[in-house]
Order: sequence, then C-alpha cells, then structure tokens
Amino acid sequence: MEVFITILICACGGMLAGLSTGFAGLSAAVFITPFLVSFLNVNFFQATAIALTSDVLGSLISTIIFKKNKHVQFRKSLSLFIPVVIGCVGGSIASYYITKRPVGDDVMAYVTIAGSFLLGLKFIIRPMREKYNSHLNPKWELIFAILMGLAIGFVCGFQGAGGGVMILFALTIVLRYEFKNAIGTSVLIMTFTALIGAISHYAIDFVDSRDLVSWYIVVSCVVSTTVFAALAAKIANKVSPKTLNRIVGIMLTISCVITLLAKLGVFDILGKGM
Repeated sequence: MEVFITILICACGGMLAGLSTGFAGLSAAVFITPFLVSFLNVNFFQATAIALTSDVLGSLISTIIFKKNKHVQFRKSLSLFIPVVIGCVGGSIASYYITKRPVGDDVMAYVTIAGSFLLGLKFIIRPMREKYNSHLNPKWELIFAILMGLAIGFVCGFQGAGGGVMILFALTIVLRYEFKNAIGTSVLIMTFTALIGAISHYAIDFVDSRDLVSWYIVVSCVVSTTVFAALAAKIANKVSPKTLNRIVGIMLTISCVITLLAKLGVFDILGKGM
C-alpha cells in the first residue's frame, strides 16, 4: 500500500510537471521537486536530480510536437543556450554543497514553493503578451542574452526549477520571439539544460548508499511527466497564449498550496485523525 501511495504522489507531481512543460515550457522541477521533498521526504539534491531527469523526456517530446507545428527557432537562441549550459553545471555544484547543510533541504523547499506561487500569480494576473517590442541594439541584445543565460543556467542547475520560465522571458523580451515560438524554443533549450543538469547531479553525488531513492519513484516521475507533456504540447499549439498563461498560473498556485500544507505537516495531522 505504501508503494502504491508513493507512486500515486509521483504520478500527480509528474502530471502537473508535464502539463506545465507542454503548456508553457516550465521546468518539471517546479512541481516534482517540492512534491518529492514535502510528501516523500526525499533529499532536496536527489529530488532535483529526479526532476531534471523527468524534464529531459518531457521537454524533448514537447519540442518534437512544437517543431512539427513550426514553433521552434533554435539558431537565433544560441547566444542564450550556450551560457545556460555553462551556468547549469555551476548551479549543480553549488546545490550539492549548500544542501549538505542541516537546514538546506527545508530552506530550498520553501524557496521553491514561494517562487512558484509568485510565478503562478503573475501568469494569472498579468499574462505574457503575444509579442514584445525591444528597443535594444544587437550588441546589447547579445550581452543581455549571455548574462541572462548564465543566471538562468545557474538557477536551473541549483534547484532544477525556474529555468524554463526565465528562458521564456529572455526569448520574448530580449530576443523578441513570438509567444508560441518562444515556448517551442524554450522546451528545446530545457531539454539540453535538464540533461546537463541531471548528468551533473548524478556525477557529483546523486546516490547516497545509506539513502537510496527507490527506482519506482524515478520511473513514475519520468513516465508521468512525459505522457502529460505530450498531451499539453498538442493542446498548446491550438489555444491562445492568454489561455495558456491562465492554465499554467492556476496549476502553479494550486500545487504550491498543496505542497506548503504538506511541508507544514497538515496532511500528517489529518491522517492521524482518520
């Protein structure tokens, strides 16, 4: 019974992660990391590694679908992509050493939940526009793209979350992509970023012999994320950008409320009373 509940929790986190990836190019870790840390008490560093692993296939399948609908423009985004990869490796290393501290897991879990909640409100209250106009000359566009890429990569490698939406902002505001092209290109970049981040986490110290993460946790997260990312990507190519914003915003805020309640022990109290 315990294994079934664990798989169900992972599948729910993966479902929300896949939908957010396919709808708006968000990182799977926005949902999977707090779900694993809050509900299953998985080490933050390991939870991030699992989230990044799930992100690889989820982003890849979304990229294929957006590519078929001609919403991927990768060449123009190289000035952003290369710094993202570099920053991602640095973020993975920083994450390992910071979360080794006794308060590391709790602090990073609350940071992730708070950031995701604010992000969800932003999507609901002020949806991203179809297209942004930029008055920057090409030189400054390149500089901003490189700096943002390094920052995005670091955040993604550090906590596995936030990279997708920041890439989306950079593509629309700095590089002036149309919204759906930005989503399609964002999930392509996230495929490589998540892959590099996952490899970095595994290479640094993913498996602790005293606290081995069960294989079915990883499989449940990966499969669920991939399936629902494919479904969401198909829908995303048929609806308006405003609708996409609102859907993802609602998902984010609901998820944050659930994970926060779990972190505060509300569900444990309810469980004991039953």
